[in-house]
Amino acid sequence: MTPSKRPQGDSFPTQTEDQKTRKERTRRQFDDAFKEDAVRPLESGNSSVGRVAKDLGIQRATLSNWVDKDRKERWDVGVTPDLAAENRRLCKENEQLAMV
Repeated sequence: MTPSKRPQGDSFPTQTEDQKTRKERTRRQFDDAFKEDAVRPLESGNSSVGRVAKDLGIQRATLSNWVDKDRKERWDVGVTPDLAAENRRLCKENEQLAMV
């Protein structure tokens, strides 16, 4: 009879967070205030998404999603059809001037 590789006693070693399957991990929830505070340092352009995410202990992709959502919401709020048309016209004009 070969000795069992099972640990002595009834307890098994617990899994670390890295060893758990995705389904077993608990999802962290963040309130809107935390998300706004996380996005704020990126507005000035002086910080990178990677640096802020690391400082906050969150995934880079998570912060990127918050930034994208924030930009979309800001864009949708104040853009009228006239303003969007003017923006398109100016972008075309800039392209033409860049070719000169």
